[in-house]
Amino acid sequence: MISNTWEHRYQQGDTGWDRGTPSPALTYWLHHGLKATQRILVPGCGRGHEVVALAKLGFEVTALDFAPSAIQDLKQSLEQQGLHVDLVCQDLYQYEPENAAFDAVYEQTCLCALEPQQRQAYADRLYAWLKPKGRLYFSMMQTGKTGGPPYHCDWLDMKALFPDTHWQWQTTPPMLISRPQGVHYELAFLLQKRTIDSNP
Repeated sequence: MISNTWEHRYQQGDTGWDRGTPSPALTYWLHHGLKATQRILVPGCGRGHEVVALAKLGFEVTALDFAPSAIQDLKQSLEQQGLHVDLVCQDLYQYEPENAAFDAVYEQTCLCALEPQQRQAYADRLYAWLKPKGRLYFSMMQTGKTGGPPYHCDWLDMKALFPDTHWQWQTTPPMLISRPQGVHYELAFLLQKRTIDSNP
């Protein structure tokens, strides 16, 4: 089970992907359209450094993860700072929001942690979670290698996974984000959900 695999990693302290602080991508997006009036989902939130930062800024945040240990750590961090978000410990592919769809999704390298054969199902969920014209703030992991996790998010693969019929991609160059170990890096893109009958 995927959830058991990630839960085991948290319990064993095998969390080398965790920066310990919010990604630089968050600061970038806060200056490029991400507003505290938006209701936002953070899937694969882990210990939720971005979740805490968003909650401090007044966002209505829902944090979603497979792993109970990650959600528990995030809960403790939020309680210590007197913050509240909607915490959901559930399979990503089964989660259905109780309220309306989200204004934005902050995708901080969750996709790259999933097996490649699971990507389409996850991309379908991202589309379903967003309102029409909702925004996907997406960091694509670049490893240049086969295997994972993290899995390489090839540009052509991502364009096929998030096609122009469903998503409007930003036309400006992406932000390049270095990783703590200095081996991999991320490309941060903004995508906007199209309705099915929108012109590409």
